[in-house]
Amino acid sequence: MKRMLFVAAILCMIFQMHSANAGMVPETISKESKECIACHKEQTPAIVEQWGASKHFRANVACYECHKAKTGEPDAYEHNGVIIATIVSPQDCARCHSEEVKEFVSSHHSKAARILGSQDNRLAEVVEGNRGFKTEGFPDGVSSAVVNGCWQCHGSEVKVLKDGKLDPATWPNTGIGRINPDGSEGSCSACHSRHKFSVEQARNPENCGKCHMGPDHPQIEIYEESKHGVAFHANKHKMNLDNEKWVVGEDYSAAPTCATCHMSATPNQGVTHDVGMRISWNNRPAISVRPEVADANMGLPGKDIDWKVRRKNMKDVCFNCHGESFVKSFYTQYDSLIELYHEKFAKPGQALMEAAKPLLKPVPFGNRIDFIWYEIWHHEGRRARHGASMMGPDYTHWHGTYEVAKNFYAEFIPELETLADENLKSSDPKKAEAAKALKAKIDEVLNSDNHKWFIDKMDPEEAARRKKEQEDFRKRYQAK
Repeated sequence: MKRMLFVAAILCMIFQMHSANAGMVPETISKESKECIACHKEQTPAIVEQWGASKHFRANVACYECHKAKTGEPDAYEHNGVIIATIVSPQDCARCHSEEVKEFVSSHHSKAARILGSQDNRLAEVVEGNRGFKTEGFPDGVSSAVVNGCWQCHGSEVKVLKDGKLDPATWPNTGIGRINPDGSEGSCSACHSRHKFSVEQARNPENCGKCHMGPDHPQIEIYEESKHGVAFHANKHKMNLDNEKWVVGEDYSAAPTCATCHMSATPNQGVTHDVGMRISWNNRPAISVRPEVADANMGLPGKDIDWKVRRKNMKDVCFNCHGESFVKSFYTQYDSLIELYHEKFAKPGQALMEAAKPLLKPVPFGNRIDFIWYEIWHHEGRRARHGASMMGPDYTHWHGTYEVAKNFYAEFIPELETLADENLKSSDPKKAEAAKALKAKIDEVLNSDNHKWFIDKMDPEEAARRKKEQEDFRKRYQAK
């Protein structure tokens, strides 16, 4: 009897929830959307099929509800008797998903297109590219390397042509920081692919791997080599990826994904679309900074949220699978790698580049040393830091600190020494003086505790200690 009453109560609750939500959901698909569907079933059947498998379909939210626009909007145009826009921007998504959009626009993701004026973008614009790609929106031309490369992840600034259509240099584009015609920043479809908007797909690591991969930020590759990635692929069938609430420790426990750690719910935290709220280092710059510093630089509200709070948020995720001592020791290891990279390579490297500046051509990437230093911090240094943050030892070491060290000693220092030597006897007294200063800075760096081994000046006690450790190791494992 008690069991029957319990079941009845549950059914009553479900009915009440359904009734409460019924007012929020359109009773039927709108007339405008029905007309869209009738036509697109013939023209683009796969799109209709994808939408038919979506939650939008079940909520009677269809084509017109997302694409509708008002006359006078920058990208609005008349299409078969209705005013629509091709791009569905975060501003449009906010009609229903206001909290998610609010979190997203507060994140670095939504500002990704601000790379457009950066040194990184100059590579694709000038070093790799030219102005050979001419369109109505770019009559003077734009680099195809930018259009097909940088902008596809970071986002383009979408240009609207006179007829309301979108310039082909800037569209199609689902870059996560896309600057939309309505002035909003970001693209929800970067993660929630049209037109199914599958939450299962968004939770898959591969979804993030579209952009978070390659020589400078190989998070997906690091994840694949980590125990987390290994566990995920071995247990993907247990991950319950299409679950409505998807709380770690409740709905799944086999492995974490990118979404688990950076966005998804725990028993103590809700979902967040601000991916910076659980990170305690921003490893993008040559020298890592705390995330609140990076947020302040972009004018984001996260400037007021201390890194310790964010680390606490991430630890809360970790504690669902790991004990306190494990988590604490992991962060001790991670922080020690950041400090090693900073103190041994990044800070001395920046000081040396500053000393070399008067001797270099003022054109970015116009000097061999520019490429060497850029790859040390932007590629190899990031790999080391990201590797340590995600427990990927091969990326931390062989793709990271090894490459940093190799290029610091075998490329960076020799190139600086050559630069100094070539200018010591310059007829320009300013260059001669700058060459002396650079020579002195090189000597200072190489004679420091971190680098004096390179010039055969290792402290005798340190040398003896290392020799003894090697001998002890050999004795321990020597065949009997």
